[in-house]
Amino acid sequence: MSSSSSSSCLLNDLINLKLSETSDKIIAEYIWIGGSGMDMRSKARSLPGKVNDPTQLPKWNYDGSSTNQAPGDDSEVILYPQVIFKDPFRRGNNILVMCDAYTPAGQPIPTNKRFNAAKIFTHPDVAAEEPWYGIEQEYTLLQKDTNWPLGWPIGGYPAPQGPYYCGVGADKSFGRDIVDAHYKACLYAGINISGVNGEVMPGQWEFQVGPCVGISSGDQVWVARYILERIAEIAGVVVSFDPKPVQGDWNGAGAHCNYSTKSMRNDGGLDVMKKAIEKLSLRHKEHIAAYGEGNERRLTGRHETADINKFSWGVANRGASVRIGRETEKAGKGYFEDRRPASNMDPYVVTSMIAETTILWKP
Repeated sequence: MSSSSSSSCLLNDLINLKLSETSDKIIAEYIWIGGSGMDMRSKARSLPGKVNDPTQLPKWNYDGSSTNQAPGDDSEVILYPQVIFKDPFRRGNNILVMCDAYTPAGQPIPTNKRFNAAKIFTHPDVAAEEPWYGIEQEYTLLQKDTNWPLGWPIGGYPAPQGPYYCGVGADKSFGRDIVDAHYKACLYAGINISGVNGEVMPGQWEFQVGPCVGISSGDQVWVARYILERIAEIAGVVVSFDPKPVQGDWNGAGAHCNYSTKSMRNDGGLDVMKKAIEKLSLRHKEHIAAYGEGNERRLTGRHETADINKFSWGVANRGASVRIGRETEKAGKGYFEDRRPASNMDPYVVTSMIAETTILWKP
């Protein structure tokens, strides 16, 4: 065995050490969202023992001037632990902790989108409707040194779209090991990931999170994104959430949001849905403004999208802004799909905005 492979084995042995054999201590990885709104950050700390409830966790701080979230002369930002997940990387009793960020005076910082979402989801009218979400998160895997999609010839293009969607084979599917590792790691962590599939553009994939109720949808999508970034880091691959990573005759990347309320899931729900969709149409511009940066490059009216400037809805129509499925139409109740959000949307913003518009807003 070469010295490099023996040191690699030793490194793996050390990474996989079981702390519980010698210590009650656990490692908690605190996760938060940085200043760009898409850059995930995290750091770890030791805790004296097993923790099951986020209220038992200490608050922590970080240097906000290094994440573009605070000035250098007053740089301390405070992390409030909100949700605990099992850590698929360290395993055992170790945990991942989704946090949001506040000033030392206890005010949410401007990039803390969770705070406002939690206010909407705890509103009695929203809570009574038990809003369910299923997010279809698309993303593109890129070669690290070229930022060109995985499986694409450097500086060139693969054969046109067609064989790649849910495709099988070395010439059609690129990055399946990352995707499968992510799927299992999310299930291990306690995320309600409901499936994965290869997308229309080669090197592009999708995972679905849901159904989740209210604020937990945003929490779970963010932690699923974090786990994906960590696995891609190990594999030496870059994850892109850009809504149109390659210009031209290629599909963009979205984050379709499937949504229902208790009233929509009950008998007569289709009429409730139609009223909700009417409200969404009246606030189309506000929603589009909050549905992800660069979305105009994706929502062109081509490649299974609606035009960004026009609101439309239909049954089984993938070229509409909002789609109702055939089964929902037939049953007269169920859910609908908002197809407008881009892959780089903030799930806290999108889910709470849909609830606010369809439940609380009075036109």
